[in-house]
Amino acid sequence: MMKYLLLIHMNPEVWATLTQADIDEVMAGHESFIKTITESGEMIRTDALGPVEESAVVRVRAGARTVTDGPYVEAKEFLAGFYVVETATKERALELAAMIPDARWNAIEVRPIVYTQEA
Repeated sequence: MMKYLLLIHMNPEVWATLTQADIDEVMAGHESFIKTITESGEMIRTDALGPVEESAVVRVRAGARTVTDGPYVEAKEFLAGFYVVETATKERALELAAMIPDARWNAIEVRPIVYTQEA
């Protein structure tokens, strides 16, 4: 078994074009997806992230800390949230990523997790 991080990259400009019915479909889709992967035992955790406008970037150079408004990079797509799943194969992780409702409008990045430290 291998853990994978399924990163949801969202373009706020695309999201702004969705109808309320589309948004409701995405939200209901997440509930259904969570139920599916919980029942299959593949769900480890999920988190939705706050607005990119509320992020900050911290750097330490020569011992001095600087904080700037985020995001880290200028881009059209930003990390909106993620799922951590545990699957038998990478192919299954890719199948799960395609089931995330955001994949219809946004991009889902699949990355293997190579180290985990629990608190």
